[in-house]
Amino acid sequence: MDQRYPPVSMFGVPTDVGAGTRGASMGPEALRVAGLGEALRARGVDIADAGDVPGPKNPWLGPVDGYRHLDQVVAWNQGVFETTQAILRDGRMPVMLGGDHCLAIGSIAAVAAHCRREGRSLRVLWLDAHTDFNTSTITPSGNVHGMPVACLCGIGPDALTRIGGHVPAIVPSQVRQLGIRSVDQDEKRLVKEHRLDIYDMRYIDEVGMKRAMEQALQGLDRDTHLHVSFDVDILDPTIAPGTGTPIPGGVNYREAQLIMEMIADSGRLRSLDIVEVNPALDNRNATAELAVDLVESLFGKSTLMRD
Repeated sequence: MDQRYPPVSMFGVPTDVGAGTRGASMGPEALRVAGLGEALRARGVDIADAGDVPGPKNPWLGPVDGYRHLDQVVAWNQGVFETTQAILRDGRMPVMLGGDHCLAIGSIAAVAAHCRREGRSLRVLWLDAHTDFNTSTITPSGNVHGMPVACLCGIGPDALTRIGGHVPAIVPSQVRQLGIRSVDQDEKRLVKEHRLDIYDMRYIDEVGMKRAMEQALQGLDRDTHLHVSFDVDILDPTIAPGTGTPIPGGVNYREAQLIMEMIADSGRLRSLDIVEVNPALDNRNATAELAVDLVESLFGKSTLMRD
C-alpha cells in the first residue's frame, strides 16, 4: 500500500509528573536513541524533531485534594497543547514523545480544537492497559496519568478540563479503548455510566484482534481525524518491560503489529502520542526499540505491498 502521510513534527515531553514511578521523563530520549526519526525518514516520511517542551521539575510529593502535582501537570499540558496547536497550524502531523500519559490531556485537547476549527470529526484510539478514567474522589493514588480520559471528557479539575478553552474537549463517543485489562473498582462503574467503547483483553480473546480493530475503526471517513494515543503498557510486559505500570496478559507482538497495520490501512492517522516508555525499568532500551518498530508499521511498513 502506497500510503501518503503529511509531514511530521515529533517533540519530546520529558516528565513523569503524572506517574507513580520515576523514569518516564527519559522516554523521549530513549525513543530518539532507538532511532524513531531515522526509521520514519527511511520510510520516506518528512519528519522534523521540534525538540523538547520545557516544564517544571517533578517535586515528587503526595496527593493534595486527590491530585499529585496538579500545578506541574497543568504547566506541562499547557506546553503540550501550545506545541501541538502550532504543529497542526503548520499543516504537519504532531507526534508526541512522552513522558507519562497525563500529557494526552494537552495533545488531545489541541487536536480536538483543531478539528472544531476545521469542521472535521475526531476519533481517538486509546491503546492502553488502563481506561484512565479516574477522578480525584475515586483514585487510589492521586496520579494524574490515571485520569486523562476523564479530564478530556470534562470530569476533573477546572485547570485541566479547561485546557484548550472548550469543556468538554471531547465526548466519550469519540473514544475507542483497546487492550484494557486493569480498571479500578469505582472506575468500572464510571466507564459504564459514561458508556465508553472499550475492547478489553477478554473481548479481544473472544473475537480476535482483527474483529476488535474493525469495530474500533468503523465509521472513519475522509473527514475524520484519527488520533492514536499509544501507551506502551498495552503490550505484554514480557515484550515491553520498560513501563511504570506493567500488567500481565497484554497484547503480544503479532497482535500489536496487526493493530498498527490496520490503522495504517485506514489512511486516517493524523496525530500520535507515544507514552510511558520508562528506560529506568527497561532491558537495554528494548521497549523503546519495540515502540519504534510498531510506529514504523503505523506509518505503512508491512510484510507485502497491500492494496
